[in-house]
Amino acid sequence: MSNQAMLARMAEARARLLRRSALLALVAVVSTAHPAAADNPASAPRSESATTERRPIDLVRGSVTRVVAVVQSQPGGATLSAPRRAQIRRIAEELFDFDEMARRALGQHWKDRSPQEQAEFVPLFVNLLERSYLTAVGSYPLSTITFQSENLSGAYADVRSRIISDRREVPVEYRLLLSGGRWAVYDVVADGVSLISSYRSQFNSIIRTSSFAQLLERLRSREANVSPRPGL
Repeated sequence: MSNQAMLARMAEARARLLRRSALLALVAVVSTAHPAAADNPASAPRSESATTERRPIDLVRGSVTRVVAVVQSQPGGATLSAPRRAQIRRIAEELFDFDEMARRALGQHWKDRSPQEQAEFVPLFVNLLERSYLTAVGSYPLSTITFQSENLSGAYADVRSRIISDRREVPVEYRLLLSGGRWAVYDVVADGVSLISSYRSQFNSIIRTSSFAQLLERLRSREANVSPRPGL
C-alpha cells in the first residue's frame, strides 16, 4: 500500500471517530421523526437547597467531556466495546434522572400503572434510550460542541449548547431538575424538539391503540425504537 493510500485511510478512520465522539458527547437521542413541542415541567419546583456539589453547566460539560474521552479511546473504525459501553452507561446514570424521564415519557399513563408495572417500565425505557444513541453513532459529521449559558429557576435549570456540523448549526438545551440535592437532566431539546415529548407521543399512541402490555412487549423486543430526525 502506498503512503498516500495509507494516509487517506487514516484520515477516513479519524473522521469516523470524530463523528462518533461528537454524537455520543451530545448523549444524543435528542429528536425523533415526530415533531413535538418542548416538554415543560409538570409539577411545581420543590423547595430544596440550591447548594449542590456541581452546577448544572459543570455537570453537563463534564459528562460530555468524559463521554468524548471514552469514545476517543476506542481504536478508529471499531465498534464500541462492551467495557466502553458500560463506562458510557455509568456516565449517563450520573447525568440523567432516568426515573423522572420515564415518568414524564409515560405521561398521564404513569399514575394508572401499578408499582410493579412502573418498576418494569423504567429499565426498558433506559435500554431504549441507550439503543437510540448508540445505534446513531457516526450518523452526523459534527465538529464543534459549545456550551453557551446556564439559567436557574428554583429547582429547575437549563443548559444551552450549540452543535456546529458541516450542514447546519443546531441548538441543544439540557433541562435539569434539582432533587435530593442533585442536579440531573430530565429532558433534552434539540432544535426545538423535545426528546421526552416525542417519546410520550409514541407511547401514548401505542397504549391508546393497543395496551400498556403491548408497549412493554415492544420495548422488550426492541420494536419501539425512535430514529433521529433526518437532517439534524
